Amino acid sequence: MDKIAVVGGGLIGRAWSIVFARSGFNVSLYDQSQEAASNALGFIGARLPELHALGLIRDTPDEVLARISLAPTLEAALDGAIYVQENGPERADAKIALFQRMDEIAPKSTILASSTSGIPASVFTKPLRGRHRCLVAHPVNPPYLVPVVEICPAPWTSAEVVAHTRAIMERAGMVPATIKREVNGFVLNRLQIALVAEAFRLVADGVVSPEDCDATIKHGLGLRWAFMGPFETCDLNAPGGIEDYCARYGGLYAQVQAEQTPVDWTPELVADINTAMRHHLPLEDQAARQEWRDRRLMALLAHKATQPE
Repeated sequence: MDKIAVVGGGLIGRAWSIVFARSGFNVSLYDQSQEAASNALGFIGARLPELHALGLIRDTPDEVLARISLAPTLEAALDGAIYVQENGPERADAKIALFQRMDEIAPKSTILASSTSGIPASVFTKPLRGRHRCLVAHPVNPPYLVPVVEICPAPWTSAEVVAHTRAIMERAGMVPATIKREVNGFVLNRLQIALVAEAFRLVADGVVSPEDCDATIKHGLGLRWAFMGPFETCDLNAPGGIEDYCARYGGLYAQVQAEQTPVDWTPELVADINTAMRHHLPLEDQAARQEWRDRRLMALLAHKATQPE
């Protein structure tokens, strides 16, 4: 079985370990903190039975867990790996240092990918001798429950590395989306930022409460967006498809977009939203709510797996 190295055992690293191990890869998980690595393995062991019960892993939990080993050093983790998924601190200086080290010690054919949420690969790979094999593979948290992954190459990333990364992700059961050129925040975050920014605006302008805004998404847009994207949504919402939709609603879109200038997240606005959120989501309940979210995602993923495309 091919070996995958997962560097960093935090929230994203432990989730990636599940993704690769359940798909048949051998996973070598490394974290400079032995405690973090052990905690990651404990989390994985606790999650696998739930995933198996919902039909989200084919093999038994013990079989999947047996594919994950803790590496004592970065060198041991990268030794013989065909692909590395880095999950280190979200700082450019940290990634520059880590990728320089990985480029020096990883086999020359190994792909080096980062899970960064918003730092373009060109920022931390430009001086590397092996920069052609480096790119971003940006997941959604947690990737073992949300399958899309953005493949974001630097200008010098080779086409073969992009293609091979897509193939690895498809083999791992993920849904890769290739970003043709670098943009801040990639695609998913830019789409999310547009919606979240407008949500803050609507609350700031006294149009809606945070709770009712959330209800509009989770009981409205979120339902159909769980099965289709914005272009397919538009295509199905007019008798003549996307051209008909644009003809019918183009004027409204232009009017609303003209109103959507940036809104400042002032301390007062943030405090008001925080007060509203704490009424129905006390901070002491946040960990339990995160557990609830992940189990709802499991159930949704299991349901989607039974539906025709």
